[in-house]
Amino acid sequence: MDTLALEATQPKKAQNGAPVPGTSTPAKRKPAKKTKKAVVFFEVEILDAKTKDKLCFLDKVEPNATIGEIKSMFHKSHPQWYPARQSIRLDPTRYNASVLSLSLSQVFLTEYAGPLLIYLMFYFRVPFIYAPKYDFTTSKHWVVHLACMCHSFHYVKRLLETLFVHRFSHGTMPLRNIFKNCTYYWGFAAWMAYYINHPLYTPPIYGEQQIRLALIVFLFCQIGNFSIHIALRNLRPPGSKTRKIPYPTKNPFTWIFLLVSCPNYTYELGSWLGFTLMTQCLPVAAFTLVGFIQMTVWAKGKHRSYLKEFRDYPTLRSPILPFIL
Repeated sequence: MDTLALEATQPKKAQNGAPVPGTSTPAKRKPAKKTKKAVVFFEVEILDAKTKDKLCFLDKVEPNATIGEIKSMFHKSHPQWYPARQSIRLDPTRYNASVLSLSLSQVFLTEYAGPLLIYLMFYFRVPFIYAPKYDFTTSKHWVVHLACMCHSFHYVKRLLETLFVHRFSHGTMPLRNIFKNCTYYWGFAAWMAYYINHPLYTPPIYGEQQIRLALIVFLFCQIGNFSIHIALRNLRPPGSKTRKIPYPTKNPFTWIFLLVSCPNYTYELGSWLGFTLMTQCLPVAAFTLVGFIQMTVWAKGKHRSYLKEFRDYPTLRSPILPFIL
């Protein structure tokens, strides 16, 4: 096809090779230039931590370069400073290991919006999820509708807390971590929603009594979790970097601070235990277990930092479960 098209554009010639009158000779096409793929680099300025004097300027740093790679680049211009003896920080309030990163608020909004939308897709039974005859149908079990309301309430609450309650001190997270976290939250949301909203789903064994008890546990822990977030927010005024020991307030939901260092995780665990009891679904139990393991790691780390930072920190407190863990 290409050859024929080229021949059709050639001018007609007489027998002696000259162009036939009335025909024009097309202009020769210039060869198309190959487009070069744009490469984005960052400019990194390295200052002395004490004097703030400029030590080095790196003008070609790749977006996902790590701190270790930046140390090696700095070592090339200053051989007297070996990478192992350097202490480079992006900012006193930043802890990420990658130059290209997202703010914590952006990360949390992305993580929490995904499960909310994914669960609703299964709840409304959009096409290509279940059999075609079940498209846009509704379940006959009222616990399915209750579970959707509770799940949606949980993640709407998280989104609103991220926007209006939590304070982020310009902290960032490496870009690669958002994919890992979204895989965790979005994947489990899809797994849970598939089984809970499945046309063949069966309600809990003990019926309405089990569902109502689970709902009470869920709502109680949701209120408690919100109360702890408010108490932690009020612990440090806006713009202040001072750290204080969290203590119970007049709100009874915060009295758990007497026994636990991270009651927000305690209430979070209770919420998902209630949701597990309500739905009696194996994927929900798996999500609760994995979340409990991760929150225990975070709570233990926070508890150790409290003990190290505050000499008068209450010794009666446990990281996440009173007197147990």
